[in-house]
Amino acid sequence: MSVRVRFAPSPTGALHIGGVRTALYNYLFARKHQGTFILRIEDTDQTRFVPGAEAYIEESLKWAGITPDEGVNYGGDFGPYRQSERKETYQKYAQQLVDEGKAYYAFDTPEELDAMRERLKEARVANPQYNAVTRMQMSNSLTLSAEETQAKMDAGEPYVIRIKLPRNEDVRFKDIVRGWVVVNTATLDDKILMKSDGMPTYHMANIVDDHQMEITHVIRGEEWLPSAPLHMKLYEYLGWDAPEFAHLPLLLKPDGNGKLSKRAADQLGFPIFPLNWNDPETGELSVGFKETGYLPDAFINFLALLGWNPGGEKELFTMDDLIEAFSLEKINKAGAKFDIEKAKWFNQQYLKFMSDDELTDQFLSLIDVDIDRERAKAIALSLKERVTFIQEMPEAGRFYFERPTEYDEKVVRKKWNEEAANKLVEFSEELKKADAYDKDSAKALLIEVLERDGMPLGKVMPALRLALTGQAGGPDLMEIVEILGADEVAARIGKAAEELN
Repeated sequence: MSVRVRFAPSPTGALHIGGVRTALYNYLFARKHQGTFILRIEDTDQTRFVPGAEAYIEESLKWAGITPDEGVNYGGDFGPYRQSERKETYQKYAQQLVDEGKAYYAFDTPEELDAMRERLKEARVANPQYNAVTRMQMSNSLTLSAEETQAKMDAGEPYVIRIKLPRNEDVRFKDIVRGWVVVNTATLDDKILMKSDGMPTYHMANIVDDHQMEITHVIRGEEWLPSAPLHMKLYEYLGWDAPEFAHLPLLLKPDGNGKLSKRAADQLGFPIFPLNWNDPETGELSVGFKETGYLPDAFINFLALLGWNPGGEKELFTMDDLIEAFSLEKINKAGAKFDIEKAKWFNQQYLKFMSDDELTDQFLSLIDVDIDRERAKAIALSLKERVTFIQEMPEAGRFYFERPTEYDEKVVRKKWNEEAANKLVEFSEELKKADAYDKDSAKALLIEVLERDGMPLGKVMPALRLALTGQAGGPDLMEIVEILGADEVAARIGKAAEELN
């Protein structure tokens, strides 16, 4: 059996990070088993359709390196892959269920449904439902004669098609993540399969599509677990073999208290969408992981470990590493706390791994200073272990392009004195005499100058950094000396001596 899995988002807004994780796990599972990963768009709920959302989903997956083998805009032999283009297929199977007595027409108005729920609430029914008991008091083809049912349909009265679930039956299935799941149909309602506009609900479309696209494993979020018994009954009613199920754990807020939401992310100041999202209805901009500065490989590594644990101490995984190590059996049942500080740590690690040329290209794209590539490369390399995001480099390295206008008062008070300043001036004069130098020869020259009066290196290094950058800390000091050049070093030392002595 060839593995076939799908990621089936709805174009109702930006793609939540939990959705990206679902796509990632499907992708890893498909690659691990030399299978097929499908992108399907579930757009049956036209009332919630958001313009631009489908394109956003595709761009997000592309940025993350999650590439479908089949699907919307990728082609394949099982299309169309957009549910709104498959309407007639769903109607055929819904009608089959009605004809076989496994589903029925329901003509209830919104007011009648509200009245039913109110009656049940007054009777202290904890969970009012349209089910095996209540359906016999409602307006549907089970309580109406065939003639009455047909008359209503001929008159154009709106109706839906509901599944007819048994009153008291255990539905059992084995979930790869959670083990055996047993649910009694007494706790379920007769869900709508086809809406009054002729479009299927998620439940109907999902089952038909998965069957026709030969999906072998359904890997989806925990929020769909309550729907799984209904889906199992639909497979049974239609005479189809069900795929294997794996319901993924929730992504939780950093404190573990509740599901991670956009509101919680906004309050705590971190992104929840992969890319920037401009809400077409409100005009609100939500900044994405990409625009915040996260590298796609770091993002994927972080995301993979939210709910999946391969065992061992290893934390850094390339996509190929993830594919090799991944298994559904190692997914946790419990929700995964979202730790943005860990995400930052991953980004720092991947920033260190970035090739010198790629780092230089990105650094040059962020600055508007006329600078040759070799100098830009030297600056970027000096900064890369001191930032979390590439976007921080221009500010972190501002001193490379601008002489200090202010000096750290604490360092001035503790480390700056006339003796150190005089030695720095002497060092700068010697530096200018050198034909050429690098960081090692510059350090050797500084030591030579200090040894003339027996002054230790530690006595002038903080003062030298202060003169060159105005700061107490930063990249390797002799790298700064090498990058700035002798004339600029001398000018900055002279300026500091004049202003601070």
